[in-house]
Amino acid sequence: MFARLRADVQAILQRDPAARNAWEVLTCYPGLHAIWMHRISHWFWNHRLRWLARMNSHIARFLTGIEIHPGAKIASGVFIDHGMGVVIGETAEVQENVTIYQGVTLGGTSLHKGSKRHPTIGRGSIIGAGAQVLGGFQVGEGAKIGSNAVVTKPVPAGATAVGNPARIIQAEVDVRREAASARMGFSAYGVTQTDDPMAQAIKGLIDAVAAQEEQLAALRAELAQLRAAASAAEKAAGATACDQAALERLRQLVDE
Repeated sequence: MFARLRADVQAILQRDPAARNAWEVLTCYPGLHAIWMHRISHWFWNHRLRWLARMNSHIARFLTGIEIHPGAKIASGVFIDHGMGVVIGETAEVQENVTIYQGVTLGGTSLHKGSKRHPTIGRGSIIGAGAQVLGGFQVGEGAKIGSNAVVTKPVPAGATAVGNPARIIQAEVDVRREAASARMGFSAYGVTQTDDPMAQAIKGLIDAVAAQEEQLAALRAELAQLRAAASAAEKAAGATACDQAALERLRQLVDE
């Protein structure tokens, strides 16, 4: 138990530059208090003391502003930063070293009791402020969910989910699109994957600009090669002309 408590404190010291020492973390971090109180609630829940579990959870919500259902599974090293407004549902699972910011909801979309209604968050993932992760699916290890994203489908390990509804930034075309939009001074994070004509038009323009930039880069490279070849040819022609002039002077000297 004490090893897990030390891991919780150490996780905050490592991931929050504002944390100055362990005493400050122990006394001034509501996210840590909420997790510790949840562990008590979870123990009650697993031993079928359901009312005590819910009451302790209710007290923790009142004290910290963080609501964690007693049935949720929270691993060690989880850091809830700021924490106000965080809601974690009954069948949610949060694995080791996950970072959750304020206003996050790990919620469900099903009303069937006994089913997996809430998400599983993989190790080392980061969930930005205000994000809503809704449904009984897996968020892969090391994934990142952007602030205010609404995620309703699985997120692969190491991928980033942004927007409403969330889209996955992982494929090469998405990376190229984000790079092109950044150069234009425009963030494509707000572009949705729906059939909205305006969104589709913006995505098409970004893709067209990226393709034209690639073509221009290829043309510049070819022009540079042509210039180099022309310069080499001119030098060779100049050297040949000099050789011919020297040979002519030598013939004239022999004839004399």
